[in-house]
Amino acid sequence: MQHTADILRRLCTHGVDFVVVGGYAVVAHGGTLVTQDLDVCCDFSADNLLRMQEALGDLHPVHRMTPRRLPLHLTRDNCRGLKNIYLDTDIGQIDCLGEIMGVGDFKEVKRRSLRVDVEGHELFLLELDALIEAKKAMNRPRDQEAILQLEALREREG
Repeated sequence: MQHTADILRRLCTHGVDFVVVGGYAVVAHGGTLVTQDLDVCCDFSADNLLRMQEALGDLHPVHRMTPRRLPLHLTRDNCRGLKNIYLDTDIGQIDCLGEIMGVGDFKEVKRRSLRVDVEGHELFLLELDALIEAKKAMNRPRDQEAILQLEALREREG
């Protein structure tokens, strides 16, 4: 989790507009899942993506969903039309998503998020009900376990 905190710190320090979603969001809400990557939903404007590239630059990010694992090299022009970016870095994986199934686009995801403090940095975390909706929409086996945990957390919060 320390590497995840470092990536989050970098994104915050560089002013990247994002919301934490996925497995790390489950853990942040009190779940016990093990997650291998950091999933964020972010504004896919060129300015925001270029800030993200700057934040991760010295971690040698490469596109992990391409056979040649090309280095991340964003420009104002090639940012147009991007919807998702899946990266490996020297310290871990990060998935940058333009929308979240079951919730909506970045604007809606951010509207349905909470401001939280992680190691002295304020960031946005997808709220519990929206996270449950996202996990239900994905409906993978690992999401089923997350749903059970999240619904138990919601019930406990009452």
